[in-house]
Amino acid sequence: MRIGSGVRFGIYLMSLTAGIGGHTRYGSVTLLDEQRLLGVCGQERITRVRGAGCNPTGLPDEALDELLVRHGRTRLDVSRFVQAGPAGERSPGSGTQVVDRHQAQAATAFLTSPYDRAAIVVCDHSAPRTSVWVGHGATVRQLDIRWDSVGFTDVYAQFAAVLGFTGAAAVLRMEALARLVPRARLGEVDRLIDFSGEGLSLATNWRDVLGRLRDEQGADGSLGLAGLAAAVQGRLSEIVLQFLRVVRSATGEERLCVGGSLFYQSALNSAIRTSGAFLDVFVPVDPGEPGLSVGAAMLASGCAPQQVSPFLGPTYREDEIKATLDNCKLPYAWESDEAITDAVVGALSRGELVGWFDGAMEWGPRALGARCILGSPSSPYVLENMNHFLKQREPWRGYAFSGLESSVSELFEGPTRAPFMECEFTPREPGRFRHALPAASAAVRVHTVDETTPRRFRWLLESLGRSTGLPYVVNTSFNGFHEPIACSPRDAVRVFYGSSLDLLVCGPFLLRK
Repeated sequence: MRIGSGVRFGIYLMSLTAGIGGHTRYGSVTLLDEQRLLGVCGQERITRVRGAGCNPTGLPDEALDELLVRHGRTRLDVSRFVQAGPAGERSPGSGTQVVDRHQAQAATAFLTSPYDRAAIVVCDHSAPRTSVWVGHGATVRQLDIRWDSVGFTDVYAQFAAVLGFTGAAAVLRMEALARLVPRARLGEVDRLIDFSGEGLSLATNWRDVLGRLRDEQGADGSLGLAGLAAAVQGRLSEIVLQFLRVVRSATGEERLCVGGSLFYQSALNSAIRTSGAFLDVFVPVDPGEPGLSVGAAMLASGCAPQQVSPFLGPTYREDEIKATLDNCKLPYAWESDEAITDAVVGALSRGELVGWFDGAMEWGPRALGARCILGSPSSPYVLENMNHFLKQREPWRGYAFSGLESSVSELFEGPTRAPFMECEFTPREPGRFRHALPAASAAVRVHTVDETTPRRFRWLLESLGRSTGLPYVVNTSFNGFHEPIACSPRDAVRVFYGSSLDLLVCGPFLLRK
């Protein structure tokens, strides 16, 4: 019997593999039982410290222990640790297997996809910044495709900095601004960067030109900073597509999987999917740093590709939720699914904001029906309430929509589906969503809901469709200002009473202020 295996209560327990990723920031752990993923959790979700990395032990201890408890296991059941990252980083032990970061990202992209073979492209801040792989069965093999320049992710960050966006979310804030006028283009921007066939070529004076355009457009409003951001976004997307066509020719593969932080950008993902460069394109639940642990664990265990649920975080039983509410001495109602749906539909129709806590937590960066804050796209004050009172963001920031997949093509232009909220869409009739759009021409991220989404959330959208004719909600992550997504019932209660939320759904329980 291997170390970590055992018999407990008459049940034979197989030993576990623990994948570890994100050491200095965004630590994460994945538990894998043979070739079955049991759970994935970021360290920040448990410690409540945004971007938390691993501890001096080399492990995201709190996240690891929480997952083990949730699955009735202990550390004695873990027989192998697999670390994503270069050798020499903090390690949980001398016997720890190390998987190269880009290989782990390639594995996350391919092994969680529905394909049995595909080309894989990884673009990230870590060396070599841009890499190309081919996945076939349980193998992920790197191709010797020359890349002789700065990476795409670094260029995006540099351009964003010149436009005035800094910090960890700089590129995402630039993308959010670009959504206001997504089709804007500017010839001077197009001439600043090109693809040489083996890397990126930037004009020697690109910073000066972009800085001048920033000052001019911001001053006279002829295009505006939003238009300039969109022009930058559009040109960089064109360059990425040029590179992907080279990858298609070099690999001969019809399907593409992408990994690395570059592919957090929903506008870029939509451009790739709708370009026709590949027959089909897969973006994983979390293509960035927190997703490293998934690829590391699956690669080390010889897993074949398998579609992976985004709901693999900790889940809490009804009696645990009730115990939290009772311990906090809170008034609540224990309701049926039908009563909960009716209450939420009523609250949304009155323009109220609803906290939604249900089932296993999402392990990726998006709220997909388990840890959400919901508003009505028909509420005149939904953007003001979310930006000013809830998230304390700029007034031009928009929010994603969650809606039934069956209605997406009717209401939006873009890809056919985006189950992980990974793509950007343009409303066909902006007037129907005018209260939830920061500009009439704005694009929006859409989460397409199908039978894989938690049933209560799906039922809510179906009920909204019947009552309003629009099976959509405005959806943002369930968290307070500058903190991670809520994980536990106690997190949900604290955010609810410390924010402008009006109603809280916490499993089968309803709480009102």
